Amino acid sequence: MTIDEPGPTGGRPPAGAVLRPHAEQEYAGELARLAEHDDRPRPPGWRLSPWAVTLYLLGGGLPDGTVIGPKYVGPRRLVEVAVATLATDRALLLLGVPGTAKTWMSEHLAAAVSGDSTLLVQSTAGTSEEAVRYGWNYARLLAEGPSEKALVEGPLMRAMRTGSVARIEELTRMPSDVQDTLITVLSEKTLPVPELGTEVQARKGFTVIATANDRDRGVNELSSALRRRFNTVVLPLPASAEDEVEIVARRVGEIGAALELPEGPAGLEEIRRVVTVFRELRSGVTGDGRTKLKSPSGTLGTAEAISVVTSGLALAAHFGDGVLRAADVAGGIVGAVVQDPVSDRVVWQEYLETVVRDRPEWLDFYRACREVS
Repeated sequence: MTIDEPGPTGGRPPAGAVLRPHAEQEYAGELARLAEHDDRPRPPGWRLSPWAVTLYLLGGGLPDGTVIGPKYVGPRRLVEVAVATLATDRALLLLGVPGTAKTWMSEHLAAAVSGDSTLLVQSTAGTSEEAVRYGWNYARLLAEGPSEKALVEGPLMRAMRTGSVARIEELTRMPSDVQDTLITVLSEKTLPVPELGTEVQARKGFTVIATANDRDRGVNELSSALRRRFNTVVLPLPASAEDEVEIVARRVGEIGAALELPEGPAGLEEIRRVVTVFRELRSGVTGDGRTKLKSPSGTLGTAEAISVVTSGLALAAHFGDGVLRAADVAGGIVGAVVQDPVSDRVVWQEYLETVVRDRPEWLDFYRACREVS
């Protein structure tokens, strides 16, 4: 099949042919098995019951022995609150610092609830009302005037028409006046189209999942009117180092398989070391609580740890013996920590000399970091 040929999933290429499949493609088998065994009540327009959606996210077993892998590692109650919110008439706002899997959870919630995670608005400072509501085919508009055929639906409008989940990423990066265009949609479940003298009414199953970054609160804060339309769930960083190691190891394995990296040892020792470095620097104290540390300016979340380890695996696979070693992750760690070449470099050098150097079992890591620093 060429890139222009339609795939078996509604015009999309098959999951194995793309670099990063959508959740409903990559986990289609699990979603299908859950649907077969799901005998719980389903809200209108949902593909699965809230119970099955929660099982899909947190993982577990089915009566026939099928194992559903976890997509999110964290407090069960938070997931239950998020899923229950989507079953009401309120929108869901996932709030947290970078690296807390807000986007990941948003995508998987949409895939499990409506089978489509692609109705996405990526917010930036330049996001316009047209990107949120609808736009126009201007050639047709000039030739024929306003008409249904000239209307270009945005993700939000398509989600309303089909009774699906619309996703809005980084809501607080969207300009305030554009944010407020959501108020009518969220409160009245209606999107007016004044140019045509009509409106789009949301079908049952429509809802909105938005994400926002704790560090962006001062960019474009939500108005009180808009905030009231959301139920907010705050996603924490992994509670323990072992939880974070598990998350990083699983995601790195999935990404490595998608990139078709040569298989090698799991490299858990180096993953644990990367996680330890990131957790200590972002918390400002060593794991034993004995040494206070300065924190760098950048974000050292789980997502950054996954990126560092994945890059390290690529180095080990293509330029080493396939075994993940300290030298393979050292460069990625330094690049992740030293975002500001002045202040962050001081923070990193102090950590390297006062903490890493005094750990005998980390001598190879110390030497590797000194070499790339």
